[in-house]
Amino acid sequence: MGSSGARALDPGAVRFGTDGLVAAVVQDVTDGRVLMVGWQDREALSATLSSGEVHFHSRSRGVLWRKGETSGNTLAVVSLELDCDADAVLIHARPAGPTCHTGTRSCFDVESESADPGPDADEPQGFEWLETLWATIAERARARPPGSYTSRLLDGGVDAVARKVAEEATEVVMAAKDDAAAEASGAARPREALAGEVADLLYHTLVLCAERGLPPGAVIQTLQQRHSR
Repeated sequence: MGSSGARALDPGAVRFGTDGLVAAVVQDVTDGRVLMVGWQDREALSATLSSGEVHFHSRSRGVLWRKGETSGNTLAVVSLELDCDADAVLIHARPAGPTCHTGTRSCFDVESESADPGPDADEPQGFEWLETLWATIAERARARPPGSYTSRLLDGGVDAVARKVAEEATEVVMAAKDDAAAEASGAARPREALAGEVADLLYHTLVLCAERGLPPGAVIQTLQQRHSR
């Protein structure tokens, strides 16, 4: 979470500009999406820290304002960090509703207010947590601690890990077909089963990446390149 040069915020270390303001970047703690950029003076920073909700200084009105005070779309603070020069604040927050005044999740979203992106399109999915999972797998690959399932898989080499990926992929297909059958019959759909099988597939795929020395970032880069076509 945050950039490599970021550090926990010490209010006394903030380097405010000659106008008494510092840029404040708000990031959704769930998936890292940048939601908005505003300005804070000492009063706004203090109010943010003491209340647990993001406050800004309005440059146009010259007053303190709490994000969401009229719309209800507040930003609950999770943590704050300073950049390496201490002249910018990074705020990790949990948004209550869309952040932008246009009705979009982020002020950097390009969809119009009337656009219908489909169900759950703007819901953060928590992909950022996969960084934590990958860090754990990478550490197991380095240290190979005894008793670790990940270490045991890696010790089996590419054949052992690839075999598990194939098994889990088959189980995902079976769980998906069970889910579709339940939907068609109007029966209760055991979504936990499908979610569990997909989770197993994701985990074992990341272990395969570790076994082959392939950083997941290379996979993300490939997806990004294909997405732009």
